[in-house]
Amino acid sequence: MKYVTVSAKIDEELRMKLKELGIKPSKVIKEALEKEVEKKMMEKLYKSVEEVSKIILEVGREKWVRAIRESRDEK
Repeated sequence: MKYVTVSAKIDEELRMKLKELGIKPSKVIKEALEKEVEKKMMEKLYKSVEEVSKIILEVGREKWVRAIRESRDEK
C-alpha cells in the first residue's frame, strides 16, 4: 500500500495540549478521515437504495413476480 502525507494547520495552543496529553495528531487525523469516508460511502449507498426502491415501486409487484418466474423458467 502506498501512503501520502496529509497536513492540517492548527493553532499552537492546541498543538501544546496534544503534546501535553500524548495525543498523536497523525493517528487522530487518520481515524477521523477513515470515519468520514465510511460515513459518506454509507450516505451514497442509502441514496442509491432509495433510487432503486423508487424504480421498483414504479414497476409494480406483479411485473416483478412475472419477471422472476420467467427468469426461473428459462433456466
